[in-house]
Amino acid sequence: MTIHKKIPTYILSGFLGSGKTTVLLKMLADFKTRGLKPGIVLNELGQVNVEGHLFKGEKMLEMLDGCICCTIQDDLREELKFFLQEENQVDVLLIEGTGVANPKEILEALTDPRLHNGFETQSVISLADASKFLEYQSIFSSSREIREMLNEQMSSTTLILLNKMDLIQEKNKDKIYKKLRKLVKGEVKIFETVYGNVSLDELLKKRMSTVSVTLGESETNTHHHHDHHHEHPFKAVKIENIPAVERIRFEKWLKKLPESVLRAKGMVQLASPSGLYQFQFASKEVEMERMEDQECSTCLILIGYNMPVDDLQTSFQKEFLQTLQA
Repeated sequence: MTIHKKIPTYILSGFLGSGKTTVLLKMLADFKTRGLKPGIVLNELGQVNVEGHLFKGEKMLEMLDGCICCTIQDDLREELKFFLQEENQVDVLLIEGTGVANPKEILEALTDPRLHNGFETQSVISLADASKFLEYQSIFSSSREIREMLNEQMSSTTLILLNKMDLIQEKNKDKIYKKLRKLVKGEVKIFETVYGNVSLDELLKKRMSTVSVTLGESETNTHHHHDHHHEHPFKAVKIENIPAVERIRFEKWLKKLPESVLRAKGMVQLASPSGLYQFQFASKEVEMERMEDQECSTCLILIGYNMPVDDLQTSFQKEFLQTLQA
């Protein structure tokens, strides 16, 4: 194994639906214009990555059905060796954790003695959904687990993208900043963004030396976090074999999902306009885009907190399957 230099590494963090993948895709496009060869590690809670087609042709590792920071952290250490092999060398590495990953645990994997000479973490870039931030921080409208997860993500960051600023009321801006400043450590730069738009030069700045992200005893104790996270209530539910659906009806169904469903994504066949579409659902907003590859299988992934799984599956069946049979 020949190592020419440490690979500059960036961790993308942020709660469910905050916009991590959007930023990742923008960074990849910018790297291409600069003639840089990126590597990617994508992690998903579910059994399938419904966004994998967006990264065709990229040097990528997919880690599914688990969270980097707990159930597959050891796997991450092993998988990262892939980028240290001569034939798989990259100029920069991007690691996107799940929406419930603690960046400190990803940092711990990168500082493993077996990998330490191969990777140099430049920054932990965390996205915060401005439209849901106050709701998630409220003891009246969220759970302790959600607040703790957000606090872990924000306290571990070296750069914050306060995303979806187009969806908030101006009067809430000061409240969001006050909450954020209580969570972050040191002078962490905050950029207000819409669709994660910020210059690549800002994202690529090395910030680990200017902001201290420490790994305390509890954070470096992998066994402790295994115990904690194996019991965490964030789960992914997959629904397959989806018939063609009417767009308006499907969007209405998504928007009526219980608050415990924080995120949904997947691929659906629309009856009209006909075709296979990728959809994203977060912050009660639905986005759809027609796919170039019309041969992919339909699939719906629901991600959330203590979700009523049986009720969700029954609701989907009543709305789309039974009416089809009738």
